[in-house]
Amino acid sequence: MKGANQTDWKLLQQNAAPNALHDSRARFDAPKCDEDTRVEVLGEIMGWMKDRDSPTPQRLLCITGAAGAGKSAIQQTIAGICSGEDILLASYFFSVVDSTRNIVASVIPTIAYQLSRIDPAVRYFIVAAIEDDPFIFSKSLQTQMETLISRPLRKYGEESGVDLNDLPYIILIDGLDECADEDHQASLLTAIKECFLDSALPFRLIITSRPEWAIRTALDSGGCLHGIAYHIQLSNEYDATADIRRYLWRRLQDIGNRSGDPRARPPLWPTAVDVEALVRAASGQFIYAATVIRFISERRSSPVNKLNAVLTWTSGENQRSNPFAALDLLYTSIVSKAKEAYEVADTTGQDFLLLLHAYRLNIDRNPDHIVQDLDIILCSEPNAHALLISDLHSLVTTEPYSNPRVSPSQNLLRLKMYHKSFLDFLGDVNRSKDLYVPTSQVITFVAVRCLEHVGECSSDDIRWVDHVAASWDSSAA
Repeated sequence: MKGANQTDWKLLQQNAAPNALHDSRARFDAPKCDEDTRVEVLGEIMGWMKDRDSPTPQRLLCITGAAGAGKSAIQQTIAGICSGEDILLASYFFSVVDSTRNIVASVIPTIAYQLSRIDPAVRYFIVAAIEDDPFIFSKSLQTQMETLISRPLRKYGEESGVDLNDLPYIILIDGLDECADEDHQASLLTAIKECFLDSALPFRLIITSRPEWAIRTALDSGGCLHGIAYHIQLSNEYDATADIRRYLWRRLQDIGNRSGDPRARPPLWPTAVDVEALVRAASGQFIYAATVIRFISERRSSPVNKLNAVLTWTSGENQRSNPFAALDLLYTSIVSKAKEAYEVADTTGQDFLLLLHAYRLNIDRNPDHIVQDLDIILCSEPNAHALLISDLHSLVTTEPYSNPRVSPSQNLLRLKMYHKSFLDFLGDVNRSKDLYVPTSQVITFVAVRCLEHVGECSSDDIRWVDHVAASWDSSAA
């Protein structure tokens, strides 16, 4: 490849993001599933990948789940399996902290670069497309995808006689929610639908993401992917408790065997009581367990002392270390971004943090709450919670209110926090820092709103105030 073609090949490389590859040096020791964990969900994914003879195949799999549910570990594991079986065509792992792979601009060039390695002839067609339009990297995602991926592959199949079905066929995109702009996330999903799913190209894509706006709206009724994507909801469909338990036992025993502290030797350490305490605190989310293991495995201290610090830790200004620092950083990032988005969209002048803590305390102290009642009391408008949690779906969700005295037709809902540790974070000033609101201030706010609503509503509506106020009796005591 000489002359202009060599220049165009370099142009492709310059616009790609090598750090986004599943086996890049930047992602050294990336998390993946432990042996004997996530077996059920991995089996479902592998079954979907290999069912290529279905008469109505769904060629896109979307895996969504709460923050810390283990999506990237699953995707990394799938990448390793597919690479080993020579069916991995391309991969792209977003990262919010890496400027080369937290933007949508590098996605198509990175995938095109990986496609070019299939065969020199594929590279020829891709480079020829760049030579024909050197400004292709500034075009829309649909144009890039058609020009750099779809059309070169079709030409390759037509002119070489190669059956595209015989090529590696799995494309992985991880962490869509870590792409910097929600509109760009949505544009990428639209481009995938129009250029991959609406074409005869025989490839299958797996996309993982927190259940944030772009992918939620795409999968919902009326969205561009509704009905055509296979959807696995990790937090709703798979209970990871048993996997987390196995993970903790295996990792803690391994740490104990390598430790110089004789107290850490199995079977004396860890104890079943300690492991079960960690399992309960994890609330089914792998990120808590992984954070704890990372803290305990620090080689300069005894793992016995480290585990005891986790189990007995209470925050305070004099604490020298925080076992949950990595977890707190994640929560701070998500809530801060949600606050910014809420303040842009809200037209009522509501205090995002005050509302979040009001809903949070009600979840914590009144599991029998009805979120529609809270909406009226706290915000004086129905469905107010939807805007509040619009960018918090990786931490907070709604679920049907279950009560035999209430008809399901009323569609009443409860709020649910995926992570117990998120409740702990919000309630601790030393952890949530600028995101903290004192409980006394929250209770005062709710009391004032209850009194205001009593003056506004009819006697039939007083039940709302009674219901909410009753749940706060213990808080005010």
